[in-house]
Amino acid sequence: MIRVRLFARCRELAGTAQLEISLAPGATVRDVKAHLIARFPDLAGLASTLAAAVNSEYADEEQVVNPGDEVAFIPPVSGGSGKWKCFVW
Repeated sequence: MIRVRLFARCRELAGTAQLEISLAPGATVRDVKAHLIARFPDLAGLASTLAAAVNSEYADEEQVVNPGDEVAFIPPVSGGSGKWKCFVW
């Protein structure tokens, strides 16, 4: 199982802060995102702006995820200097 954590607007649109999913071996962050959008279509509008992290480290969409990994999706946060703000979980 892969634990998925959703923050801010993602959490609101999905109605949950975290869930566990099972994907085929070799699945990537992109596959996790596609699974979430299929399950929660309201997330589609945010898809191109989401940052992803695997096991608390920012990751690109091609990173392979393994059972036991935690994948987080973080929408842009407004305010401050305009740079990404780090979420600690």
